[in-house]
Amino acid sequence: MTNWSDSILVYSTDTGRVKQATAGKKPAPQLNDGFVRLRREVKGRGGGTVIVINGIPLSAPQLKELATALKKKCGCGGTAKDGVIEIQGDHRDVLAVELQTRGFKVKMAGG
Repeated sequence: MTNWSDSILVYSTDTGRVKQATAGKKPAPQLNDGFVRLRREVKGRGGGTVIVINGIPLSAPQLKELATALKKKCGCGGTAKDGVIEIQGDHRDVLAVELQTRGFKVKMAGG
């Protein structure tokens, strides 16, 4: 007998197949396509705006260094964790210019 309480039904639009994903496991990370994405998030953050930066192909110490430089450039707080940089406030334009001068290809994603 199968225990269905620990699985979730997932529909994939790529192939149109339905497959079972186990609950509690994170989906596979997206492959890096060479673009750094800047996404603005407000939901679940107490009304405060945060810019989430994904897709930076750097090691953890280099990512923290970059996050520190970006926070200083914007004059705000933020963090670097799990391969993602979060910058407090809506500074997408400043961040995009700074990342482009550092040699990254930047895309604005989301709102």
